[in-house]
Amino acid sequence: QVQLVESGGGLVQPGGSLRLSCVASGSIFRINSMGWYRQAPGNQRELVAGITGGGSTNYADSVKGRFTISRDNAKNTAYLQMNSLEPEDTAVYYCNARLKRIDSVYYSDYWGQGTQVTVSS
Repeated sequence: QVQLVESGGGLVQPGGSLRLSCVASGSIFRINSMGWYRQAPGNQRELVAGITGGGSTNYADSVKGRFTISRDNAKNTAYLQMNSLEPEDTAVYYCNARLKRIDSVYYSDYWGQGTQVTVSS
């Protein structure tokens, strides 16, 4: 079994900051990439930020310069530091990991349950 658990969401005023965390646990052999996605009501799920095992990152244009993704490989944990938050950032944020289980030869995608981020005054 593999689990991804997100934390750190909540209600914040425009211009504020939040830090999301995602911990992967279970029968993990190796994690390749990790990423953060978000889905607002009525919208499709979209990539916010991704990070490879080597630390290369990519961001959606809408969050560049405001959000920073990082990871701690020793802890199987990814972070998303979100600054200068805007009401348009309101969504459920999901963690994704492409990983190989101990009992598998293939990499597969796993998802967390999501954490709500609401930006409102």
